[in-house]
Amino acid sequence: MSEEQQVQPQLALERIYTKDISFEVPGAQVFTKQWQPELNINLSSAAEKIDPTHFEVSLKVVVQADNDNETAFIVDITQSGIFLIDNVEEDRLPYILGAYCPNILFPFLREAVNDLVTKGSFPQLLLTPINFDAEFEANMQRAQAVEGQA
Repeated sequence: MSEEQQVQPQLALERIYTKDISFEVPGAQVFTKQWQPELNINLSSAAEKIDPTHFEVSLKVVVQADNDNETAFIVDITQSGIFLIDNVEEDRLPYILGAYCPNILFPFLREAVNDLVTKGSFPQLLLTPINFDAEFEANMQRAQAVEGQA
């Protein structure tokens, strides 16, 4: 077996888990009012190297629903995954950690948000799908623009 055959890139999801989860309804009076919510959604991602071949990638979302100028609920969830990433070109790593892995985690995060909200006695809340590839590209362009100004 040649060395080229032995050094194949590896990319695998080894575990998906809920790292942190919180649901809060500050006051019951929200259930006595007409439901016309204003949503504030904040989504972020992070990656951390665990060992030479494993990375933890996390997607965090905080959703605050206000109804009639009062907080109806706050959902705060961090969905994480452990990814085996080995023999991958170094210049591909930011894309894998910043777009590919979040694309895998997002459906699980979306389901967790919807489950908590409906179990909290509110109407279904399905987060809009996100194109992490386009977001990653836009972030790279912004970073290059800032670098060009410095």
